[in-house]
Amino acid sequence: MAILTKERRRAVGYKASNVAFRVFRFVLILGISYIILFPVLSKISSSFMPMRDLADQTVKWIPKHPTLDNYRLAIEVMNFPKTFFNSLFLSFLVSLLSLISSTVVGYGLARFDFKGKNLILAAAIFTLVVPPQMIMVPLYLNWRFFDIFGLIPGKGFNLLGTYWPFILTSITGTGLRNGLFILVMRQFFAGMPRNLEEAAYVDGAGPIRTFVTIMLPGAKASMVTVFLFAFVWQWNDSFLTTLYLDNNFLPVALVNLSRTLAEYLAMNDVQYFSLITNAASMLMIAPLLFMYAVLQQYFVESIERTGLVG
Repeated sequence: MAILTKERRRAVGYKASNVAFRVFRFVLILGISYIILFPVLSKISSSFMPMRDLADQTVKWIPKHPTLDNYRLAIEVMNFPKTFFNSLFLSFLVSLLSLISSTVVGYGLARFDFKGKNLILAAAIFTLVVPPQMIMVPLYLNWRFFDIFGLIPGKGFNLLGTYWPFILTSITGTGLRNGLFILVMRQFFAGMPRNLEEAAYVDGAGPIRTFVTIMLPGAKASMVTVFLFAFVWQWNDSFLTTLYLDNNFLPVALVNLSRTLAEYLAMNDVQYFSLITNAASMLMIAPLLFMYAVLQQYFVESIERTGLVG
């Protein structure tokens, strides 16, 4: 009887601790979700508010007189169709080229042994801690007088105002956050069994054919994650876009929206401008939310398989 009582107490204690852990986990997730979702929900709510609802103390979340005028004005002031398609094309191009270069480099670092391999990986990771603002002047001069290490006589080519700075940096694995993409692909390929490659080599396949037909199909989830990361970072980038190109891109137009509104409306109402800015922010993040919703399965699978979560 004493043994049964002791086992029962142990079972009751384990059940109580399990329930306590579930409650703690639920509260923690709820708190984190609130921190993340509150700014988004607040922007969504205020983006549909007219000025009279903003001045009404009884209006908190749901507008009494919802309107689409904020979105119409934001689309007009930002020249949304042009800036949207410019950003979409540039982000897709950079993401695709970054995916190709990081996949090739990550595979080479993971599956081949050569001198300096660890040094190359360390250098790629080190690029993550160097903000582009620190090397702004060398970057500008490099693309303003692009001479390929002095091989082109004279002052070289002026590549500013073109997509070439983004193309060349992405395809060579030196673009925005490419060090992280290389690390992700390297971690994934390093975790794949070598039996797959050995079987392909026995069947007569070379390294390139093995990479294309055997390794790449299994790396679909990681490739989707790299593409998503590259797309989001390029979509939100305003520094390099302004440095290399012009203002006809969504992040730059959003940064300059208040100044543009002041010139467009010949007024300077901070409260009214905040409504237009929130509407413009929702226009900018809506494509990202849609893309993540469609590719969420691959994204979660890749994070689990690459071991980036610990």
